[in-house]
Amino acid sequence: MGWITWLCPGINLKRWLLLFTIGVIFCALGIAFFFNYQIMGTLEELLFQLTYVTTGRYSNRLIMTVGAGLILFGLAIMIYGTRKLIASVIESVVPDKNGTIMETIFYQRKLVQGPNITVIGGGTGLSTLLRGMKYITNNCTAIVTVADDGGSSGRLRKELGIIPPGDLRNCLTALADREPLMERLMNHRFEGDSPLAGHCVGNLLIAGMAGAEGNMEDGLEAISQILKVRGRVIPSTMEDISLMAEMTDGTTVVGESDIPKARKRISRMNMLPNDAKASKGAIEAIMEADLIVLGPGSLYTSVIPNLLVEGIREALVKSKARKIYICNVMTQPGETDGYGAYEHVRALLDHVGDQFLDYVVVNSQDISLEQLAKYNAEGAMPITPDIEKIRKLGIDVMPASLISKTNLVRHNPRKLARVLIKLIYKLHLYGRGMAFFDYFFMREGMRKMNNAD
Repeated sequence: MGWITWLCPGINLKRWLLLFTIGVIFCALGIAFFFNYQIMGTLEELLFQLTYVTTGRYSNRLIMTVGAGLILFGLAIMIYGTRKLIASVIESVVPDKNGTIMETIFYQRKLVQGPNITVIGGGTGLSTLLRGMKYITNNCTAIVTVADDGGSSGRLRKELGIIPPGDLRNCLTALADREPLMERLMNHRFEGDSPLAGHCVGNLLIAGMAGAEGNMEDGLEAISQILKVRGRVIPSTMEDISLMAEMTDGTTVVGESDIPKARKRISRMNMLPNDAKASKGAIEAIMEADLIVLGPGSLYTSVIPNLLVEGIREALVKSKARKIYICNVMTQPGETDGYGAYEHVRALLDHVGDQFLDYVVVNSQDISLEQLAKYNAEGAMPITPDIEKIRKLGIDVMPASLISKTNLVRHNPRKLARVLIKLIYKLHLYGRGMAFFDYFFMREGMRKMNNAD
């Protein structure tokens, strides 16, 4: 339809454009009166006569006063029309109507200009982190493990020969612009006795889009556009891999879902095949990052598997970005029984082969007796912070209150976001000399997170 659409009623733009035009006309008249009171002909003559009748003499002062008044009146109309025009456009294209126009524009601009942050992990912990991350920057990339072999993901992996979509689904949902609605849809699980029973809508959507686009990477990009994802979600590898755990008693267990069931102490993790190549996007995200975050999540089945992929470990050590590990708050039965924060960090360093971490975030918040009773029955215990032991490794420790106020002892996305924001400003990743505006941005991000809940 082209330009004809501008003539259609109801788009709520033409009236404000007209008002802006009227303001321009008044400003033009005012400037003409103010700076050259001889060119307005009849209007000037009438003003001269009015001046003579009221004061008994001719004067240019009234004309200049009228001109100045018209300029101010025109500017007021132009400003009002411009604000209404911008508000009308924003109302049409931005669903979040909280805050003023300038706050919305400023916040969106800051997100686009935010630092490049790459997060590495998988499972529930990674999606929890991403829920807060999207209020810090739009330049966030999640590198996700694809070793899951259970549930709906495991079935699709075997039946369709694709990488398991479960953790990818959780990350896409966490970064979606309208998270609560998308989460209900993407995590809806079919019930009953049909062939779809047990499958999540999101897993099927990812599998279908991968088939429609020809490969998983393009399929994830297409879904990201549909969900308006703030960032990128990239598999650590596009190859079919399995995890193998070497236990301290010399035995081995194969399969991500079977490793915790063995209830043995893990000595080292391996990947089958051991030469699976990292996806191109994963290496690029690590090398271009300003900040790299590992965890939170299952140490041996969510975080470390990414480090076993060929190319990722090398890129992680080579990258000049600051690296931070967010430690879990509870031990995981069958994986990290008896572990403190120091043992978590030591396991990461052993699998990478170098001391590559700059910061470790540990929980300093007390856990209620009611919560402890529930987790103790499952064999889980709070993870000790081990601050001094970690600092002896040359790593800075950042203790913080991280737990949500729920029956489950899990990280709170807002609290994680606050820790990362403080670190980002400490490292000047938003640039120097912008402290006031960065404070406003942090406050606005926290407000939006609260509203999202």
